[in-house]
Amino acid sequence: ILGKDGTPLKTRAGDLPQLQDVLDDAVVAARAAAVGRSQVEDEEEREALAELIGVNALKFTELSHHRTSDYIFDLEKMVSTEGDTAPYLQYSYVRCRGIFRRLGEEVELDREGLVLSEKEELHLARMLARFAETVPVVLDDFRPNLLANYLLELARAYHSFFQACPVLKSDGAVRKSRLVLCELTARVLSQGLALLGVAVPERM
Repeated sequence: ILGKDGTPLKTRAGDLPQLQDVLDDAVVAARAAAVGRSQVEDEEEREALAELIGVNALKFTELSHHRTSDYIFDLEKMVSTEGDTAPYLQYSYVRCRGIFRRLGEEVELDREGLVLSEKEELHLARMLARFAETVPVVLDDFRPNLLANYLLELARAYHSFFQACPVLKSDGAVRKSRLVLCELTARVLSQGLALLGVAVPERM
Protein backbone atom coordinates (compact mmCIF):
# COMPACT_ATOMS: atom_id res chain seq x y z
CA ILE A 1 0.00 0.00 0.00
CA LEU A 2 1.57 3.25 -1.15
CA GLY A 3 1.08 6.83 -0.05
CA LYS A 4 0.27 9.61 -2.50
CA ASP A 5 4.02 10.12 -3.03
CA GLY A 6 4.37 6.53 -4.26
CA THR A 7 6.32 5.30 -1.23
CA PRO A 8 5.11 2.62 1.23
CA LEU A 9 2.40 3.99 3.51
CA LYS A 10 3.72 5.03 6.93
CA THR A 11 2.82 7.46 9.71
CA ARG A 12 4.87 10.60 10.34
CA ALA A 13 6.76 8.61 12.97
CA GLY A 14 7.73 6.11 10.29
CA ASP A 15 5.52 3.31 11.62
CA LEU A 16 2.82 1.42 9.77
CA PRO A 17 -0.60 3.01 10.43
CA GLN A 18 -2.87 1.15 12.83
CA LEU A 19 -6.05 -0.24 11.29
CA GLN A 20 -8.34 1.55 13.75
CA ASP A 21 -6.75 4.90 12.90
CA VAL A 22 -7.19 4.24 9.19
CA LEU A 23 -10.85 3.30 9.70
CA ASP A 24 -11.46 6.43 11.79
CA ASP A 25 -9.85 8.59 9.09
CA ALA A 26 -12.02 6.94 6.43
CA VAL A 27 -15.19 7.76 8.37
CA VAL A 28 -14.06 11.38 8.76
CA ALA A 29 -13.35 11.57 5.02
CA ALA A 30 -16.74 10.07 4.18
CA ARG A 31 -18.48 12.54 6.47
CA ALA A 32 -16.67 15.47 4.83
CA ALA A 33 -17.47 14.19 1.32
CA ALA A 34 -21.18 14.08 2.14
CA VAL A 35 -21.42 17.73 3.25
CA GLY A 36 -23.80 19.57 0.95
CA ARG A 37 -24.47 16.47 -1.15
CA SER A 38 -26.27 13.98 1.07
CA GLN A 39 -30.07 13.90 1.08
CA VAL A 40 -30.05 12.40 4.60
CA GLU A 41 -31.14 15.04 7.11
CA ASP A 42 -31.22 13.14 10.41
CA GLU A 43 -27.90 13.62 12.24
CA GLU A 44 -27.80 10.10 13.67
CA GLU A 45 -28.54 8.59 10.26
CA ARG A 46 -25.83 10.78 8.68
CA GLU A 47 -23.27 9.52 11.19
CA ALA A 48 -24.25 5.89 10.54
CA LEU A 49 -24.02 6.51 6.80
CA ALA A 50 -20.56 8.08 7.11
CA GLU A 51 -19.34 5.01 8.99
CA LEU A 52 -20.92 2.63 6.48
CA ILE A 53 -19.41 4.48 3.52
CA GLY A 54 -15.99 5.03 5.07
CA VAL A 55 -15.39 1.50 6.31
CA ASN A 56 -16.74 -0.14 3.17
CA ALA A 57 -14.74 2.21 0.94
CA LEU A 58 -11.58 0.80 2.52
CA LYS A 59 -12.75 -2.79 2.09
CA PHE A 60 -13.60 -2.29 -1.55
CA THR A 61 -10.34 -0.52 -2.37
CA GLU A 62 -8.34 -3.40 -0.91
CA LEU A 63 -10.38 -6.08 -2.67
CA SER A 64 -10.58 -4.29 -6.03
CA HIS A 65 -6.85 -4.71 -6.58
CA HIS A 66 -5.05 -7.97 -7.25
CA ARG A 67 -3.53 -9.26 -4.03
CA THR A 68 0.01 -8.93 -5.43
CA SER A 69 -0.46 -5.41 -6.86
CA ASP A 70 0.50 -2.11 -5.25
CA TYR A 71 -2.03 0.69 -5.03
CA ILE A 72 -2.11 4.34 -3.95
CA PHE A 73 -3.89 5.02 -0.65
CA ASP A 74 -6.02 8.15 -1.22
CA LEU A 75 -8.95 8.54 1.16
CA GLU A 76 -10.55 11.40 -0.78
CA LYS A 77 -10.76 9.24 -3.90
CA MET A 78 -11.88 6.17 -1.94
CA VAL A 79 -14.95 7.91 -0.49
CA SER A 80 -15.90 9.73 -3.70
CA THR A 81 -19.12 8.81 -5.49
CA GLU A 82 -17.22 9.20 -8.76
CA GLY A 83 -14.62 6.80 -10.08
CA ASP A 84 -13.91 3.16 -9.30
CA THR A 85 -15.07 3.26 -5.70
CA ALA A 86 -17.47 1.58 -3.31
CA PRO A 87 -19.52 4.81 -2.88
CA TYR A 88 -20.00 4.92 -6.66
CA LEU A 89 -21.47 1.40 -6.53
CA GLN A 90 -23.51 2.20 -3.42
CA TYR A 91 -24.88 5.32 -5.13
CA SER A 92 -25.74 3.23 -8.19
CA TYR A 93 -27.74 0.87 -5.98
CA VAL A 94 -29.51 3.80 -4.27
CA ARG A 95 -30.35 5.24 -7.69
CA CYS A 96 -31.93 1.93 -8.77
CA ARG A 97 -34.05 1.72 -5.64
CA GLY A 98 -34.99 5.41 -5.83
CA ILE A 99 -36.94 4.76 -9.02
CA PHE A 100 -39.28 2.44 -7.15
CA ARG A 101 -39.73 4.94 -4.32
CA ARG A 102 -40.74 7.60 -6.87
CA LEU A 103 -43.01 5.13 -8.59
CA GLY A 104 -45.28 5.21 -5.55
CA GLU A 105 -47.10 1.96 -6.32
CA GLU A 106 -46.56 -1.77 -6.22
CA VAL A 107 -45.70 -3.34 -9.55
CA GLU A 108 -45.51 -7.00 -10.51
CA LEU A 109 -42.29 -7.67 -12.35
CA ASP A 110 -41.67 -10.88 -14.28
CA ARG A 111 -39.97 -11.96 -17.48
CA GLU A 112 -43.11 -12.12 -19.58
CA GLY A 113 -43.41 -9.70 -22.48
CA LEU A 114 -40.10 -7.93 -22.01
CA VAL A 115 -39.12 -5.45 -24.73
CA LEU A 116 -35.44 -4.55 -25.10
CA SER A 117 -34.67 -2.54 -28.20
CA GLU A 118 -32.35 0.34 -27.24
CA LYS A 119 -28.63 -0.40 -27.31
CA GLU A 120 -28.25 0.72 -23.68
CA GLU A 121 -30.99 -1.70 -22.58
CA LEU A 122 -29.35 -4.58 -24.42
CA HIS A 123 -25.91 -3.77 -23.07
CA LEU A 124 -27.22 -3.63 -19.50
CA ALA A 125 -29.08 -6.93 -19.95
CA ARG A 126 -25.91 -8.59 -21.23
CA MET A 127 -23.93 -7.21 -18.29
CA LEU A 128 -26.50 -8.61 -15.86
CA ALA A 129 -26.23 -12.03 -17.50
CA ARG A 130 -22.47 -12.01 -16.89
CA PHE A 131 -22.90 -12.09 -13.10
CA ALA A 132 -23.46 -15.84 -13.07
CA GLU A 133 -20.30 -16.31 -15.12
CA THR A 134 -18.16 -13.98 -13.02
CA VAL A 135 -18.70 -15.38 -9.53
CA PRO A 136 -17.34 -18.91 -10.23
CA VAL A 137 -14.19 -17.48 -11.80
CA VAL A 138 -13.61 -15.31 -8.72
CA LEU A 139 -13.98 -18.33 -6.42
CA ASP A 140 -11.80 -20.60 -8.53
CA ASP A 141 -8.86 -18.22 -8.58
CA PHE A 142 -9.44 -16.32 -5.31
CA ARG A 143 -9.54 -12.98 -7.13
CA PRO A 144 -12.22 -10.70 -5.66
CA ASN A 145 -10.86 -7.90 -7.85
CA LEU A 146 -12.55 -9.59 -10.82
CA LEU A 147 -15.93 -9.26 -9.11
CA ALA A 148 -15.18 -5.65 -8.13
CA ASN A 149 -14.30 -4.78 -11.72
CA TYR A 150 -17.43 -6.50 -13.01
CA LEU A 151 -19.64 -4.52 -10.61
CA LEU A 152 -18.02 -1.27 -11.75
CA GLU A 153 -18.73 -2.20 -15.38
CA LEU A 154 -22.32 -3.03 -14.47
CA ALA A 155 -22.79 0.29 -12.68
CA ARG A 156 -21.43 2.20 -15.67
CA ALA A 157 -23.79 0.29 -17.95
CA TYR A 158 -26.69 1.15 -15.65
CA HIS A 159 -25.89 4.86 -15.61
CA SER A 160 -25.69 4.90 -19.42
CA PHE A 161 -29.07 3.14 -19.54
CA PHE A 162 -30.53 5.54 -16.97
CA GLN A 163 -29.49 8.57 -19.01
CA ALA A 164 -30.62 7.23 -22.38
CA CYS A 165 -33.80 5.33 -21.46
CA PRO A 166 -36.43 7.15 -19.36
CA VAL A 167 -38.05 4.68 -16.98
CA LEU A 168 -40.96 6.42 -15.28
CA LYS A 169 -41.81 8.50 -18.36
CA SER A 170 -42.23 5.37 -20.48
CA ASP A 171 -45.31 3.16 -20.40
CA GLY A 172 -46.64 -0.29 -21.19
CA ALA A 173 -44.20 -3.11 -21.93
CA VAL A 174 -41.30 -0.68 -22.31
CA ARG A 175 -41.82 0.71 -18.83
CA LYS A 176 -42.14 -2.75 -17.32
CA SER A 177 -38.99 -3.93 -19.11
CA ARG A 178 -36.98 -0.96 -17.85
CA LEU A 179 -38.25 -1.47 -14.31
CA VAL A 180 -37.13 -5.10 -14.52
CA LEU A 181 -33.66 -3.95 -15.55
CA CYS A 182 -33.57 -1.54 -12.60
CA GLU A 183 -34.69 -4.25 -10.17
CA LEU A 184 -32.17 -6.79 -11.46
CA THR A 185 -29.36 -4.24 -11.37
CA ALA A 186 -30.15 -3.43 -7.74
CA ARG A 187 -30.18 -7.12 -6.85
CA VAL A 188 -26.89 -7.89 -8.56
CA LEU A 189 -25.15 -4.83 -7.09
CA SER A 190 -26.40 -5.73 -3.62
CA GLN A 191 -25.48 -9.42 -3.89
CA GLY A 192 -22.16 -8.77 -5.57
CA LEU A 193 -21.11 -6.21 -2.98
CA ALA A 194 -22.29 -8.52 -0.19
CA LEU A 195 -19.91 -11.18 -1.50
CA LEU A 196 -17.14 -8.62 -1.03
CA GLY A 197 -18.37 -7.80 2.46
CA VAL A 198 -19.58 -4.36 1.38
CA ALA A 199 -22.94 -3.12 2.65
CA VAL A 200 -25.32 -0.87 0.71
CA PRO A 201 -27.44 1.94 2.16
CA GLU A 202 -30.98 2.70 1.06
CA ARG A 203 -30.30 6.44 0.94
CA MET A 204 -27.22 8.61 0.49
